[in-house]
Order: sequence, then C-alpha cells, then structure tokens
Amino acid sequence: MERTRLTPRFGQAMSYALFLHGGQERKGSRAPYMAHLLGTAGTVLHFGGSEDEAIGGLLHDAAEDQGGRPILHAIRDEFGDRVAEIVEGCTDTFEDPKPPWWERKRAYVAELPAKPAHVLLVSAADKLDNSRAIVADLRSLSPASRDGYWARFSGERTGTLWYYAALLEAYRGARRHPYISGVVAAFAEAVASMKELAGSHGHLESGEIP
Repeated sequence: MERTRLTPRFGQAMSYALFLHGGQERKGSRAPYMAHLLGTAGTVLHFGGSEDEAIGGLLHDAAEDQGGRPILHAIRDEFGDRVAEIVEGCTDTFEDPKPPWWERKRAYVAELPAKPAHVLLVSAADKLDNSRAIVADLRSLSPASRDGYWARFSGERTGTLWYYAALLEAYRGARRHPYISGVVAAFAEAVASMKELAGSHGHLESGEIP
C-alpha cells in the first residue's frame, strides 16, 4: 500500500472543521463533535485513502450541518473539486429545514451505489465511526437500560437499525475502490455487534428499504 503523505492542506482543513463544528457535541454525549470528524479522517487514512479523501472525512458534515451550498462552494474554493465532490456526496440534504428523516435516509441509501469510489470510501468511514460509537455506548449500558438509548436518534431504534443494515447492503454492492472491501468488512462487524446488542428482529432491520 502506497503511503499517503499529508501536507499543510490537511492542517488547514482541521482548522476549518474546528471553526465550523467547534461548538458541537456528539449526539447524546459530551464528546466534542470533532472526535467524530477526526475519527472519520483517521479511518479513511487507515484504509489507504488519499489526503483529499481524508480532508473530505474532516469536512463531510460541513455543508449539511453548517450552512448548505454556500459552505460547499467555500470548500470547493479552498480545497478543490475532489474534496467538494466528497462533501456533496456525503450530504443527504441541503434543505433547511431538513425533510423528514425517513425520506432523507431512503433517498441517500438508494443513491449510494451510483456514487464515485472516493465518495463511497469517506461515506463508509463516516458510518463505521458512528456505528463503533453506538456499539461502545450500548456495551457501556446494562441490557435493561438499552431501550432508552435509542431516543437520541431521529430514527429511534427501528429506523437506526434499518439504516445501518441498508447502508451495509449498499456498500457491499458498490466496492469500486481498491480499499473499500476493508472498510466495508469492518463496518459489517460493527453493524452485527449493534444488532446483537440491540436484540434486533424484523424486516426493517434487515436492510430492506421500507
């Protein structure tokens, strides 16, 4: 595997991500949201991604959560077309207010197989970092208290489990990046652990799009 060399652009992207997201916390926790962005970028690099893909990992939520298309245009001007394409490809809506959760997630899953390889890698790294955080949270709770955990998510238990299973099926059908198999395999392990800890059953949790 060819070594990825990081340049000052990566540091600039970290500073920009901190500027945009520095006041945010990870959903349902006191952890800075930067932990997720750095985790996504680190996962991209771990699986052999390029500097542009790692920068995309740092900025993948910027347009969706911090200003829409004007932020996307600023990212394109500062970091180039490839990074902007990654950010756009990881964004499930530019609308404010956002459309209903189920509508957005069904559309995002349906569009995934057609996305370019560099977008798929960052998207899968994002979801891998999120799923590992969910698994860690569930493991920290007693079985009796896990049902209440899901209230922090817009899709609650049923929607969240369906979404991650559906994402996994979409990634499995779109392995067009030389390193995508590794991140998808890791994601599959995290999704399996999530479902086991949640005690999941039923067709909505199988990945079938309702």
